[in-house]
Amino acid sequence: MNPVYIKEVVLHTINVSLKSPFTTSFGTIKTKEVCIVEIIDESGLSGWGETVTSDEPYYNEETTQTARYILKDFLIPKLIKKEIAHPKEVKQLLSFVRRHQIAKAAIETAVWDVFSKKNNKPLYEVLGGIRKKIAVGKSIGIQNTPEELVSKVAQYVNEGFQKIKVKIAPGADIEFIKKVRDSFPDINLMADANSAYTLEDIEHLKQLDQYNLIMIEQPLAHDDIIDHSNLQKEMSTPICLDESIHTYEDARKAIDLGSCKIINIKIGRVGGLQESIRIHDLCKENNIPVWCGGMLETGVGRSHNLHMTTLSNFTIPGDTAPSSHYWHEDIITHDIVMDRGYISIPEGIGIGSEVCRKSLKERLIQSESFISDYSVHPIPS
Repeated sequence: MNPVYIKEVVLHTINVSLKSPFTTSFGTIKTKEVCIVEIIDESGLSGWGETVTSDEPYYNEETTQTARYILKDFLIPKLIKKEIAHPKEVKQLLSFVRRHQIAKAAIETAVWDVFSKKNNKPLYEVLGGIRKKIAVGKSIGIQNTPEELVSKVAQYVNEGFQKIKVKIAPGADIEFIKKVRDSFPDINLMADANSAYTLEDIEHLKQLDQYNLIMIEQPLAHDDIIDHSNLQKEMSTPICLDESIHTYEDARKAIDLGSCKIINIKIGRVGGLQESIRIHDLCKENNIPVWCGGMLETGVGRSHNLHMTTLSNFTIPGDTAPSSHYWHEDIITHDIVMDRGYISIPEGIGIGSEVCRKSLKERLIQSESFISDYSVHPIPS
């Protein structure tokens, strides 16, 4: 395989607006800043990554501003002028920075993209994927009434989505799920709590068992695996962990403790594609199915999700809805579209698309370029 020599890194900060507000237990998102990472190798090829951050530190401690700072002052100086024999090396190269997983993932995924292009292969082949198309699920934010939620679900079921995820929170949970299940007794239905409950709510949460959910995602604290183990013992509904899993070691301990029966792998949350693969392989060895959650990505991040989901243990449809469900216009040249509940993986090299420079410019806040001898802080060797 041909190595990549990183000649330049460009950070493009853009502002994007959702077609409609998206509400979770954290709050409501209407717009967000995103940092698009462009890595340029010595032959002029560009690889693309994305900070799948929010503007506020509600999902985790990172924001777009903190991710950009970590990229500029620590991560880029470590990779600039480096020859990368394989993208799996990047995880170790960046390990001197603790956590900041989303910032790491943004630049690591860009390396995977440019490496795949350098070797004239689609990303999924380099990752070891086995599928040419993937099943697609749809995530629905918290609605004002159960009736509004049922209407949304009906729309997406009719469009062919293979799984429906419903965001829940105290006061918008049991009755909402009941209405959906009564209306759609056979669909793949799950609830996502985004850490909105505690063990004091155990009897309340156990009411969900009667609705044949494929999972309840992250009902308890964002950094917990102990209480989730206790809750899983009391519930027949499988628990899926999301926010609690940042690394392979987190996943290993959660599996050992019986804290979950399913794991949601988000590339940004775990620090990149290499760690995603490691967690995927661990879960496969332990008969724990995985799926890929969404972070309201642009087409850059969503494309990386699609390629990762071709790995064999991604057996549950992910939150990989087409771009048109979120953005009036995406920033990539290859639109992500769904056909009867499935998305075909682009066969082009890398992620199968490039960033549209015109779309990028229309949303641009600033671009910053870093080349050759760039350095800010002393970097551990």
